[in-house]
Amino acid sequence: MPLYMDVHTLGDAVKLEDVAKAHAADLEHQDEHGVNYLKYWVDEDGGKIFCLVDAPDAEAANTVHREAHGLVADEIHLVREGA
Repeated sequence: MPLYMDVHTLGDAVKLEDVAKAHAADLEHQDEHGVNYLKYWVDEDGGKIFCLVDAPDAEAANTVHREAHGLVADEIHLVREGA
């Protein structure tokens, strides 16, 4: 399945605890769309969130975010893992 890295740019500081709640909501909705959120990273001061996700396509990944909490990604990049 394709692997994507999405980027959320919130513009304001974000708390890791809030992102953890949003990620938990993603996990509740992901199976409906054949998506598997793997990991996430947070730049708290910079207001950025990065999510690594297995998904059939970028839109399926964003649909999960939309349904789970409404915070869709600003960018979604198709990536491949290096050695």
